[in-house]
Amino acid sequence: MALGDSFGPIEYTGPTMAIDSPLTIERLPGKAPRTVILRLTGPLTLTTAPPLRAQFRDFEPAPLTILDLSAVPYIDSAGMSEIIKHEVYCRDKRVRLAVAGANRRVLDMLRITHLDKVLNLAATVQEAEARA
Repeated sequence: MALGDSFGPIEYTGPTMAIDSPLTIERLPGKAPRTVILRLTGPLTLTTAPPLRAQFRDFEPAPLTILDLSAVPYIDSAGMSEIIKHEVYCRDKRVRLAVAGANRRVLDMLRITHLDKVLNLAATVQEAEARA
């Protein structure tokens, strides 16, 4: 007996993926000259990553760029891909990228993928600035 047979027909009721809330990006000056903080608010996913990609491409990286993820509830592989691509770009330009304020859910994703060993992680923006 098939699943649909015992419970009746399974109807298509709509899209299978939830629509993400938008990602907002605030570009803020850091305490040190030529430090830029990108404060992200919202999920960083396939559907919300394009503005971050544009932000990375439209500006020459600062000597220190801090991605403040304290208001990012979750991240998917597309979001992680944007961050790691920018990390590689920053290394090529001999500038630094720091990721700050990631919550436990985001940190777990970074640990599972071993990106925690590649990225410069800090608990807070203040900690990332102090390390500079």
